[in-house]
Formats: sequence, structure tokens, C-alpha cells
Amino acid sequence: MQTPFGMVVTTVPKINRRKLLAGALGLAGSAIAARAAAAPLADMTVTSAIRGSINAEEFGVWPGALDDQSRAFAKMLAKAAESRAPVFLPPGDYRVSNIRLPRETRLVGVPGATRIVYGGDGYLFAAEDAGFIELTGLSIDGANRPLGREAQALVEMRRVANLAMDRCEILGSAGSAIALERVSGSVERSTISGAAAYALYSVEAGRMRIASNVVSDCGDGGILVHRWQPAADGSMVTGNRIERIGARSGGTGQNGNGINVFRADNVIVADNHVADCAFSAIRANSAGNVQITGNQCLRSGETAIYSEFSFEGAVIGSNVVDGAAIGISIANFNEGGRMAVCNGNIVRNLVDKAPYEAFEAVGFGIGISVEADTAVSGNVVENAPRFGMMLGWGEFLRNVTATGNVVRNAREGFAVSVVEGAGSAIVADNIVDGSERAVVGYRWADAATGDLAGGDETRFGHLRVERNLVS
Repeated sequence: MQTPFGMVVTTVPKINRRKLLAGALGLAGSAIAARAAAAPLADMTVTSAIRGSINAEEFGVWPGALDDQSRAFAKMLAKAAESRAPVFLPPGDYRVSNIRLPRETRLVGVPGATRIVYGGDGYLFAAEDAGFIELTGLSIDGANRPLGREAQALVEMRRVANLAMDRCEILGSAGSAIALERVSGSVERSTISGAAAYALYSVEAGRMRIASNVVSDCGDGGILVHRWQPAADGSMVTGNRIERIGARSGGTGQNGNGINVFRADNVIVADNHVADCAFSAIRANSAGNVQITGNQCLRSGETAIYSEFSFEGAVIGSNVVDGAAIGISIANFNEGGRMAVCNGNIVRNLVDKAPYEAFEAVGFGIGISVEADTAVSGNVVENAPRFGMMLGWGEFLRNVTATGNVVRNAREGFAVSVVEGAGSAIVADNIVDGSERAVVGYRWADAATGDLAGGDETRFGHLRVERNLVS
């Protein structure tokens, strides 16, 4: 019918709600299916159309080529560096060796699909005196082929102002996977596995960020942050998962560690998950102002968390240690190791054995061991074959407080040094449950007193034992 304004109105039929709902669901399902089908194509389009990227095929670099492509690969990178353009590598295998990365390198692949395979006789990637190096989405496979005599790692960087490695895989290196010297930047969200030596070795870094990586099955070490001389470093090692680290080259702790900080000050090691290391989950040697917090340390072969030798300043807090020969050790006052806070850790299920024979020390099976200028509070230690806590070693004891801790099922709750020359110590307000003796004085490795929790410590002027609850 026609209205006075010339508009035509048609009769609207009655709505069938069931048909309408079915139709709507059908359209929605079709739209979802269309989007799902188009998603891979869209991703490929976005990825392959990186603005200004170099077309690898124009330089004779082809995925899946049987021949070694090193010469064409190097020419491609050099051309890209002239204009600071990125290079996108489509999915496939690229066999190359001895590639010197230009000062400006941006190499991008498809994570898990772009594989760069080491062809042997040297190294794979190296860079020196570079400004910016970006490696993203690359699977770098060493194929367990031997490295050259001068090569330390599959990927080596020296004096790089800004390294950005993200979402890469580095697999099967016959040496170390990554070696960095005087490098700043980041290695993030990458997988490093099967290195015969170390996963990542960083020396003389400039504020490196090593975060959210997965490291496994390496012969001698996981993530190493070192310096040649003690100095500020500032690296951050956070959120990594590290497991199955061996000590193929032997020793008593220089190898076999998940995370190792050596002579590097101001380093943060936080929120990592570290399991099944031959020696320590986290080992800080001569590292001042180190923070080791919020880590999971499982099944360590020797000391799970170590702060040792000539350090000043360590915070070890809120970690979980389950399974180790010694849970936490803050040691070597004889070398100048001092000043620490050990707070809020859970240490449990210690064992009285280690990867090597103990020398003159009291041995293993100890929850927490400390020596100088250290506050130990709010920790829980359970199932220690020897001591829940050991305070001092011989004359190497000074200004230690152990307060507000819980020790359960240790052979002896607290062992404290009573050697002449030992410094001040307080053992107070702790709970000791299920131990043969709660607090015992030791002269080096030999027990020298009965249970001091009953108040017999008055003959030791340096020691105060009070208000501990023993059950």
C-alpha cells in the first residue's frame, strides 16, 4: 500500500523465531569457518609483506636448496644493511656457514618453520663492532657438526650495541649455542637445547636481558653471566625454564649450573624454573648486590642456590628448593663473602651426598648455611639429613641472626660455630620440630656442646640462644 508521502509499505510476515535463530547460527558458523580458513593466509600475507624487506630469492637464497648458500646469503645481508632493510626468509631450510653479520642486520623468519642449518667448517653466525642485530623467528640448527678451532659457539657476538634475539631456536651445537662478549640487548622467548657446552655465555655485558627462554640438555651449563674482573653488570635473568644441565667437563662446581653469575655485580636472577642440574640451580660467585628471588630449584646435584667467595650484598628470598645436597649456601667469609638477607625460602628434601667427595667440610645434607653479616628469617626447612641450618664455619662467623624460622625433621636443628674467634650470632624465636637436638655448638666439623636450646650457651660470649620452641 502507498502512504500519503508516496512511500510504499509492504506487509511484514510473522517472524518464525526458530528459523531466524537457526539462520543466524548458520551465518555465524560460516563466518567463523571463513575466518579460520583465512587466518593462515592472512598471517602469511602479513608476515611475507614486511614493509621494505629484501626478497631473499632475488639474491639466489632459496628455501630447500641442496647446495650451500653461504655466499649468496652474505651478499643478501650486505645489500640489506646498506638501506637498513629487514630480510624476510620464507619457511624452509637454508644451509650456510661462516656468515659475518653486517653492522645493521635485521633477519626475520617464521618461528618453527625457517631453519638455518650449519654447514660445518667454522661457525654459523658472527658479528663484531655492530650497531644493531635483530634475529627473529629463526630455527638455527648446528646439526651437531664440529665447530672450527677458533669458534666458541654456533652464534658469536662481540661488541654489539643492541642485540635483539626473539622467538628463535638454537639446537645441536657441538660447542656453546650462543657466546656474547661486550653485548647489550636481549635474548628472549627462545629455545636453546642440546649444546655440548653452554646454552648462553655472556661476558662483560652491558645490561643484558635474558628472559622467558627454554634451556635444556646442555653439557656444561645453562645461562652464564660473567665478567673478567669484578664490576657492575646489571644483567637480568628472569622467567626462564632451565632443565637437565650436565657437568661433562667435570670439576666441583665451575660446570653443571643452570644459572651462573661470576664477578658480575647488580644482577637480578628472578622467577626462573630450574631443574635437574648436576651442581647448582643458581650459583653466584664473587657477585655483589645479587638478587636471587622467586625461583623454583628442583633436584640439584649439589648446592641449589649458592652465593660464594668475595661478594658483598646478596638477597636470597622467596625461593623454593626441593631436592639438593645443600639448599642455600651463603659462604666464604674467608674470601670476603659477606652481607646477605636470606628470607622466606622453602627448603626441603635434602640428601647427604653430592657429585664429588667432600673435603674438610662438614659434608652435605644441610638446609641453609651462612657465615657473615647475614639475617636469616622466615624460612622453612624440612627433611635435612644433617642440619636444618649451619651458622658459621670455624672462626668464620660474624653478625648472624637466625630468627623466626621453622626447622622440621632435621637430625640437628641449628649448628653454630663456637670456635675461639667466632663472631656474634643469635638463634632466637625459631621452631624446631623432630630433631635429635635443637641447637648444637660446633668446633669446625666436630660437635662441642650438648643441646644449647636449654640455655647452656652462657659460656659462649658471642652466642645468644633464646625463646626457641622445641618439640
